[in-house]
Amino acid sequence: MKYIKSASLDSLDALCVNVEATFTKGLPSFTIVGLISTSISESKERVKSALLTNDFKFPPLKIIVNLSPSEIKKKGSHFDLSIALLICLYNEKNINLEDYYIFGELGLDGKIKDTSSIFPIVLSLAKQKEINSILVCENTAKKISKIPNLKIYVIKDISSAIDFFKSDDKEKYRFKKDEMTFDKITIKNEEFYFDNKYDEDFLDIFGQDIPKFAALVSAAGNHNLLMEGSPGCGKSMIAKRLKYIMPPMSLDEILEKAKLQALDYKEVDFIPQRSYRAPHNSSTKSSIFGGGSANAKIGEIALSNNGILFFDELPHFSKSVLEALREPLEDNKILISRVNTKTTYDTKFTFISAMNPCPCGNLLSTVKECRCNEMEIQRYKNRLSEPFLDRIDLYVVMNDSFKDNKNKVSSKELHESVIKAFIVQKERGQIELNGKLSDKEIKKYCVLDDTSSELLEKAIVNYQLSFRSINKVLKVARTIADLNGNEKIEKTDLLKSLNFRRR
Repeated sequence: MKYIKSASLDSLDALCVNVEATFTKGLPSFTIVGLISTSISESKERVKSALLTNDFKFPPLKIIVNLSPSEIKKKGSHFDLSIALLICLYNEKNINLEDYYIFGELGLDGKIKDTSSIFPIVLSLAKQKEINSILVCENTAKKISKIPNLKIYVIKDISSAIDFFKSDDKEKYRFKKDEMTFDKITIKNEEFYFDNKYDEDFLDIFGQDIPKFAALVSAAGNHNLLMEGSPGCGKSMIAKRLKYIMPPMSLDEILEKAKLQALDYKEVDFIPQRSYRAPHNSSTKSSIFGGGSANAKIGEIALSNNGILFFDELPHFSKSVLEALREPLEDNKILISRVNTKTTYDTKFTFISAMNPCPCGNLLSTVKECRCNEMEIQRYKNRLSEPFLDRIDLYVVMNDSFKDNKNKVSSKELHESVIKAFIVQKERGQIELNGKLSDKEIKKYCVLDDTSSELLEKAIVNYQLSFRSINKVLKVARTIADLNGNEKIEKTDLLKSLNFRRR
């Protein structure tokens, strides 16, 4: 019995699947078993048509194709090519099919097509170190060529796939990989890539020096940011420009981003620019966190992993969404439990949010009169609980005056500052940036000088800081110190950090 190695996607991870077939005497039939989905069941008709239109004879035997292990549910049309090859080569004894992972959907004319699930499957297998050589079509090869340590062989139809296995010269089918062409920096033998194109620039924002500095700190250390201000003062403009000044990305992060794009049915790109997700405040809890009646599906917080999640009009999000956000903000992961599945998603996103000071938005305005009474304002602010707000690293109030526009700063200048701070953090030995440091890492990296230590003790008493708040202050101060080029956290760094705490 021959078999071909393939795989199926289970949530975010791939599971290895052996496609095996038997050919026995009996009434001619063609059956696929192994807890298969509808897309695999329909593979029978695609395979039959592809073989018959390319002058291959269908064996007059009882054919049973099994996708093993049988207790795991499989889905995806990428099993077509594996099934077709087993049927075409069932009489060939000297051909070794087991050395290659094979993926591809078959057209009715025998052409091999790409599917949206192949890239995340191959990436997951590569991370598990399960895959070495792979046979796919050219469109798939272009996508997966960025994955390191992978031998990719390209075929265009079922006939060329058969020729590949019969050929002694496999190298002529080898796909030539393209190198990354983006700017990069090398830190401790690891390469990090970044894009220096700024489609939206901070130069467009008038005034708002303190909020722009807060945005710089947020980007440099992956800190959560809440901006409060009147409508039209520039909150959304800052949020949209943040993605252009975020830290460089490792190859693993670029591939992870591409994997999430494929799972979201988006065109896969390999641009080293972090993802930006901005769900509307009417979005359901399931669309934000993931869900589904039987199988857990990916939501906005998982799709924004290693990127930015922006909540505009923060108090208008449902109370259940805001309270459920506390876990992924604190633990950087979330567990989605359903009847048949339990899935853990990484949620290392930078949370950016914006809100008005009151329902009408004019409470802080210098030119417009607020129409809200105290009860309405209090009810509006009470939509955000203290435990939720305690997870915000940076809180900044924005003014609605645009007269002071002397201190203009461009996205390129801010990005250069972020990259310098990023290099400092990585050379210090940090795996995570300052905003995602654990309690143990805070003690190691967030070292205060003597003056700062005394100041922090006073601040803890005066501001009644919780343990979480103290850690947030230290992490923000560490990022400000990195931006200022200070080895230890100094008094000015800590004062600026304390000014960004919500009181």
